[in-house]
Amino acid sequence: MRLLGYTRVSTSAQDAKLQLDALVAAGVQKRDVFSDVTSGSRVAVERPGMKKLLEYADEWDTVVVWRVDRLGRSLIDVLNTVNLLRERGILVRSLSDGIDPETSTGRLMLNMLATLAEYERELIVERVNAGLVAARQSGIRFGRPRSDPKVIAAKLAVVAEARAKGATAEDAARLVGWSRATLYRHQKTQ
Repeated sequence: MRLLGYTRVSTSAQDAKLQLDALVAAGVQKRDVFSDVTSGSRVAVERPGMKKLLEYADEWDTVVVWRVDRLGRSLIDVLNTVNLLRERGILVRSLSDGIDPETSTGRLMLNMLATLAEYERELIVERVNAGLVAARQSGIRFGRPRSDPKVIAAKLAVVAEARAKGATAEDAARLVGWSRATLYRHQKTQ
C-alpha cells in the first residue's frame, strides 16, 4: 500500500510547488508524484502524467491530490477519474477538501459528488434532446446526406457494363466504391 501523488497545472507559467509540498508533507515520496502541465479541457485519462499513474498504481494504493479539482476540470471528469480509481481498488484522498474514503465524511463527500455528477449528466441529456427536437422542428435533418440519384444511376450503369463483361457482383461493386450489399440495395430500389 503506497501513497502516490498527482499534480496538475494548466500552463508551464504556473508552478506546482504548492501542490508538491503539500503531497510531500502528507507522506508521498517525491519519486511517487505524477504531474501534468496541461489544460483541464483534456479528460484526465488522456493526460500523460495520469496515464503513467494509472499504469503504476496497484490495488490498495492511495492517490493523494492537493485538491480534488486537480483530477479534472469538470465535476463529471473528476468523478469519472475517482470512479475509475475506485473500481481498480485504488483509494483517493484530497488534502484540502478533506475527502478521504477511509472516513465516513470522505465517503459522504464522494457520494455527494456522485449524486451531483449524475444530476449534471441528466441535465445535459435533457438539454441535448430538447435541442434535437427544436432542430428537427425547424427542418434540420440529421444523419448522412442522401446520395444523389444521378450519381447512383451513373454507378449502376458502370456496374451493369462490368457485369455484362463477366465481372462478379462483388468486383463490379468495388469498381464504384460500393460493397456487394450496397449494390444489391441500390438495384432493388431502382
